[in-house]
Amino acid sequence: MTRRNGRFRTALTVVTVWSALAGAALLGAAPASGAQGTAGTEIAPGVNYTELDIPAAKGVAHAHVLSVDLRDPRVRVDLLYPGAVASRAPVSRLADSRHAVAAVNGDFFNITETQHPGVEATGATVGPAIASGHTLKASVPNGQRFGPALPPGTTTEDVLGVGVDRRARLGSLALDGSVRSDEGKWPLGGLNQYALPEGSIGAFTSDWGSVSRLRATCGTDTDRAAPCSTDTYEVTVEHGRVVSAAGTPGSGAIAPGTTVLVGREAGAQQLRKLSAGERVAVRHRLVNEDSGIPYRFAVGGYPMLVDGEPLPGLDNTTSAVRTAVGFSDGGRRLLLLALDGAPEFRSGLTIAEVTATMRQLGSRDAFSLDGGGSTTMVARQPGADTVSVLNHPSGGAERPVPNGIGVFSRG
Repeated sequence: MTRRNGRFRTALTVVTVWSALAGAALLGAAPASGAQGTAGTEIAPGVNYTELDIPAAKGVAHAHVLSVDLRDPRVRVDLLYPGAVASRAPVSRLADSRHAVAAVNGDFFNITETQHPGVEATGATVGPAIASGHTLKASVPNGQRFGPALPPGTTTEDVLGVGVDRRARLGSLALDGSVRSDEGKWPLGGLNQYALPEGSIGAFTSDWGSVSRLRATCGTDTDRAAPCSTDTYEVTVEHGRVVSAAGTPGSGAIAPGTTVLVGREAGAQQLRKLSAGERVAVRHRLVNEDSGIPYRFAVGGYPMLVDGEPLPGLDNTTSAVRTAVGFSDGGRRLLLLALDGAPEFRSGLTIAEVTATMRQLGSRDAFSLDGGGSTTMVARQPGADTVSVLNHPSGGAERPVPNGIGVFSRG
């Protein structure tokens, strides 16, 4: 036996037929050719954990896998986040703060701002986010995203989530919103996001946090590194009336019932028309463009596998440590995968390889989450009150992240 992160596991040997995961570990999963896994461990009712080795082009990758049975009424999943969009915390802390039995990291995020000296990185995610049915944010323009290049046909609006019907599904969430006053009605271009479309107005609420809103006016729709806009304006609306204005975006916590409107270029010019005391109505919602079923939780990333078929154009050259999520059985079974970042496994998998792995594990649809130093899987060991990290993060310790997928199980 070898000891890994405080728990015992059976040492693995790469073979050509994988049988263990066809059993209790991943109930109903198809055997994956070229990999072998340990017998599964029940983390909690409806939640099983196992490990497997995956032969890949650049060496063997080691994966940690959670199988979540959404048919079990005791089981649910939700978005974990630190209480603000522009904030980060380790996955273990996010899980323990909500008493989750297991979790993985979530969406790609604004991790650095080397191209914009003096501008604070926000830590906010790229894509839309919904937690416990509450809309937290919308997506940034495609050209403003952090992370690897998007596969052809995908956008920053793509999400994976679970609907109010308790079924996992892929979808796309677009922002639908407006700013209305006596001066007119203008479309809303952003909601609690670190980058606004050129010429637009964005809304920031108490969900944003206290981080500076300046980053929202930097870059362009096609170039994240482009200079910050020199034509900006900010208006604070409190309980439906304008209470203050400023020539540049500010920082600080936003009180409940207050909305800060940030405009750039044409959006700034529109906001300058508003006067102190003027009534302003701000409306926003995320529209599910693929289904009429509301999401209970949703996280950004990008799809890799749709209806059992890999998306065309998936990268098959760049190997890395990855996090992925998939589902099967009509969205009733969720599969969470995190690769190990220990030195002997750090070569990882390409996006094409991790897609093939998710398909071999039985997923009909699969979605890529943030990887590299962000990849983290945690779970609560039997008898423990807190979670422990199951994989080795490639940076040597957990990286603080803005959100994750939490797994909850009663009993």
